[in-house]
Amino acid sequence: MFDNRITRLLGIEIPIVQAPMGYIARAQLASAVSNAGAMGIIETSSGDLATIREEIAKMADLTDRPFGVNIAQAFVRDPSIVEFVVEQGVRFVITSAGDPRAYTLKLKDAGLTVFHVVPTLRAALKALDAGVDGLVVEGSEGGGFKNPSDVSTMVLLPLVASKVNVPVIAAGGFVDGRTMAAAFALGAEAIQMGTRMVATLESPIHDNWKQAIVNASETDSVLLNRHAAPSLRVLRTDRSNALEFDLTSNAMEHMARHQELYFGGDMDAALALGGAVAGRIESIEPVADVLQNCARECLEILASLAAQYGDEVSR
Repeated sequence: MFDNRITRLLGIEIPIVQAPMGYIARAQLASAVSNAGAMGIIETSSGDLATIREEIAKMADLTDRPFGVNIAQAFVRDPSIVEFVVEQGVRFVITSAGDPRAYTLKLKDAGLTVFHVVPTLRAALKALDAGVDGLVVEGSEGGGFKNPSDVSTMVLLPLVASKVNVPVIAAGGFVDGRTMAAAFALGAEAIQMGTRMVATLESPIHDNWKQAIVNASETDSVLLNRHAAPSLRVLRTDRSNALEFDLTSNAMEHMARHQELYFGGDMDAALALGGAVAGRIESIEPVADVLQNCARECLEILASLAAQYGDEVSR
C-alpha cells in the first residue's frame, strides 16, 4: 500500500508509529499496532525497567512484526539504558526529551535505527548533527510533554521538512487518513498517533479516560506549565482547569497519583495527557480498524487530489 523511506527502513507496511506513552505503550497495545502492519513502540519513560523487560518479552509471543523502544531521556534513571535497549534485540529506537548526542552514536554503533523527537527547527538540526537516521517532528497540539514555546504542526512540520534530508514522522494532531494525507503534503513520510491510540480497545488504561477523549470537544485540551519545564498538554478536567493560569506551582506535582487515574479511572487523581485531536475522536475502536481505515482513507484522498489537480499541475 505504501512504499517510502520509512516503510523500507522500519520494515512496516503502514507508515504509522504508535506514540511511546508512559504506562500505556506496553505489549498489549504495541503488539496490536505491529500486527496491523504499523510500528508499535514500548515505552521506558515509566522507569520500571524490570517491567519493561517483561513487556518486551511478551511481544515475542504476541507478534512477529517489527516494533521499537523509546528512550525518554528526561526520565532515564538507569545509566545503562542503552545497553538495556540493545539487549532486548529491537532494531528501532525513538529518543526524546533530551540531547540527541547522549545516546545516538552508541545506539547506531550497536546497529539500531535512531529517530529523535524535535519540537523546533533548531532541535532538528542539532539531532541531524548527532547522526540520527530520522526525526519525529512534534507540534504543540499533541498530547503529553511539550516545549513551553509552542509551535503548531502546520508551521513546524513543513519548516523542518524543507531544511532536512532525513525521513520525517509527523506528530501532533494526527487521527485519520485526511490528516495523514496532509502530513505527506507537508513533507512527512509517516505519522505518529498518541491520543487516537489511547482511545482503542487494546489500550490498557481505564475506560473513563477513553470515554473522556470521546466526549471531548476541540477545545478540551490545555497546555500547562509554560513557566516550568516540561510543559504538558492534557485533557480538561477540574484539576487541569484549576492549573491553566497557575504560574507558581509545577503541574508535574499533580502526577503523583497517576496510577489511580491510569488504571483506577479517577479523572481528577492526576493529569490525563491528551492532545487537541481528542475533539475529533468519536469512538473507541480496535487498533487494526483505526490503522487500516486511516491508511485506506489516506490513499483515497491522495488519489482523489491527484485526479482533481494532476492535469493542472502537468500544464
